[in-house]
Amino acid sequence: MAERKVRVRFAPSPTGALHIGGVRTALYNYLFARQHDGKLIFRIEDTDSSRFVPGAEEYILESFKWLGIQFDEGVTFGGEYGPYRQSERREIYKKYVQVLLDNGKAYIAFDTPEELNAKRAEIANFQYDASTRGTMRNSLTLSKEEVEALIAAGKQYVVRFKVTPNEDVHISDLIRGEVVINSSILDDKVLYKSADQLPTYHLANIVDDHLMEVTHVIRGEEWLPSAPLHVLLYRAFGWEDTMPQFAHLPLLLKPEGNGKLSKRDGDRLGFPVFPLEWHDPKTGEVSSGYRESGYLPEAVINFLALLGWNPGNDQELMSMDELIQLFNLQRCSKSGAKFDYKKGIWFNHQYIQKKPNEEIAKLFLPILKEHGVEAPFDKVVTVVGMMKGRVSFVRELWDAAGFFFVAPTEYDEKTVKKRWKEDSAKCMTELAEVLSGIEDFSIEGQEKVVMDWIAEKGYHTGNVMNAFRLTLVGEGKGPHMFDISWVLGKEETLARMKRAVEVLK
Repeated sequence: MAERKVRVRFAPSPTGALHIGGVRTALYNYLFARQHDGKLIFRIEDTDSSRFVPGAEEYILESFKWLGIQFDEGVTFGGEYGPYRQSERREIYKKYVQVLLDNGKAYIAFDTPEELNAKRAEIANFQYDASTRGTMRNSLTLSKEEVEALIAAGKQYVVRFKVTPNEDVHISDLIRGEVVINSSILDDKVLYKSADQLPTYHLANIVDDHLMEVTHVIRGEEWLPSAPLHVLLYRAFGWEDTMPQFAHLPLLLKPEGNGKLSKRDGDRLGFPVFPLEWHDPKTGEVSSGYRESGYLPEAVINFLALLGWNPGNDQELMSMDELIQLFNLQRCSKSGAKFDYKKGIWFNHQYIQKKPNEEIAKLFLPILKEHGVEAPFDKVVTVVGMMKGRVSFVRELWDAAGFFFVAPTEYDEKTVKKRWKEDSAKCMTELAEVLSGIEDFSIEGQEKVVMDWIAEKGYHTGNVMNAFRLTLVGEGKGPHMFDISWVLGKEETLARMKRAVEVLK
């Protein structure tokens, strides 16, 4: 059999915001597709119309656009295997439901919700399967005429898959190895509902993967229990030769490691679990997103890639191209990955350092504007270059470096108490005189003159510099003093010193 071209898919349901676990699944599919020169399909699984949320599909697409995960075909991308939205494929599924019914692999069941509830009350851990189907109202217990009459009368029904009991189902998983599950633990899953003339996830998924020639199904661990059913469905259709290879990814766990990561964990510990901010149209609730929280998309990608996978070396910082080269499903862990959100912050810090100052300056401009600051771009670039090493988010630059753009109007009490001595006012007045006489106001130019003056006067360097910092910054923070005065320029430096002396005396 010829080697098939790699085709993988990401198939979300438009039921709300995209969870960060879903983003990781899409990322792993993307890396796998690119590495094997394959295709990544974007499919929308919207057969459950009751759970549809307006705006969810657009939100999902916008998230991937921001993150740089590109699809090759699918909803909004086009392709030869469409339609890619399941609600537009009804007629296709009906045909395959009929194939299963004709071949005795599925049957029609008329049990009402009330009848099913009565059975559950009567039998502990009731399961609709080989041991109970003979006592229910279905096409296996009713005559052909009765079935036809009920359908003609408009009675609602479902089509169930007929699982043969006590059969070992072997699943070859690229991450977990050989998984064997006995068919007796499976129930006769509903594949189709006459009420909305739509299939359930199980049937739609298998038919789509087959018709779209999907070669690998890389999905979350939570889908592992449905894998044996999917294998049995492939067999029931006679599609064993084209069955995709499965890979079930480890769960994303709470930061403490006990249980699955949820939105509540993010709310509790103050980190986003969605890629973009989400406005729930039903409740009006707004949930934070990585983009709006100030994360760089490259940092989010790098952080997510290492949750449940490692490159086999100590490398932590990897561009998308490096991830594509290094990614290997066999290096995914079987056990869940703790969501270390603090590591996410660390990655963001690293990527801010890696980016050119001009790029960070562009991101900082809107924040300056929010604070009513209009500054020359080259000044912003210079300040960013000096200060970006101190921040994990671009917005933190305002707290760290706002003093470069706005003169202090008050002076931090603790710093004043500690740094403003009896002779500080006199000393600063003298220093202002010295600075005003400097022709070359570069960092080096200032430093030489001021240091010579301190030595000549026999002043204490620390006392002079601490008081100097207080006059320019308003507190005891910031980079090297002559870096600050150089950026501020002579005129602004002297004005700030004069004002501080007047206020602090």
